[in-house]
Amino acid sequence: MFGNWLKTSILMAGIVALFGAVGAMIGGRQGMLMALLFGGAMNVWAYWFSDKMVLRMYKARQVDEATSPYLYNMVRELAFRAQLPMPKVYIIDEAQPNAFATGRNPENAAVAATSGIMRMLSERELRGVMAHELAHVKNRDILISTISATVAGAISMLAQFGMFFGGRDEDRPNLVLQIMVMLLAPLAAMVIQMAISRTREFGADSGGAAISGDPDALADALAKMEAYSKGIPMHAAEAHPETAQMMIVNPLSGGGLRGLFSTHPSTQERIARLRSMVRV
Repeated sequence: MFGNWLKTSILMAGIVALFGAVGAMIGGRQGMLMALLFGGAMNVWAYWFSDKMVLRMYKARQVDEATSPYLYNMVRELAFRAQLPMPKVYIIDEAQPNAFATGRNPENAAVAATSGIMRMLSERELRGVMAHELAHVKNRDILISTISATVAGAISMLAQFGMFFGGRDEDRPNLVLQIMVMLLAPLAAMVIQMAISRTREFGADSGGAAISGDPDALADALAKMEAYSKGIPMHAAEAHPETAQMMIVNPLSGGGLRGLFSTHPSTQERIARLRSMVRV
């Protein structure tokens, strides 16, 4: 767990340093100041409103003990085991088996599951998945992923419009270097953001296994979701691919970019790590 946090801290420092460097390189001192102000405003907005925005994107409907006792009571029992406040519980009417957590802190968290995952997984497997999502809440991964996503987005926007920032400062580089930064900085930011997302998934797998007390249940659920999700598109995720990192398994059907450009670690590696917890 400490190793995951150390790696995440290094990656977060890297993306923030890249943000400042891009601002200074393509806009000089004035560009860097504008970048910091813009990025700060984006992070404040994301901190307070991103959860509501994502739930609205997925047309998630909130449920309670009366409307969905099976899921609600399961989350309540797991939240008690994790010593967390009871989060809001949502169901998304999508056939693909998937789930995510959102919210700025444990006191203002929500977990969401698709109708597909509730039909496809056994009760034991679904407990493993919801424990994984509660581990994200407990580790405050949602805040980390939100900040990394907004800073990465700010870097891309800054790179696109950076040539218009400021005047001709003596510390502003030549045109060729600016063009190189415009092309490479968004790519570097995306790579770092996705590395952060992959690192936090491993941490949530471990934390979720501890909450549920059944690592094999989450491993079985991941294997089943990996097998079925590729053939069942999730329409909301396809429309908003920037939210893919939130899901427990990659919801996007596109097959090209894997590995370095994946928001999720290899499902086979995740399963192997969970199985090894059982053997210890």
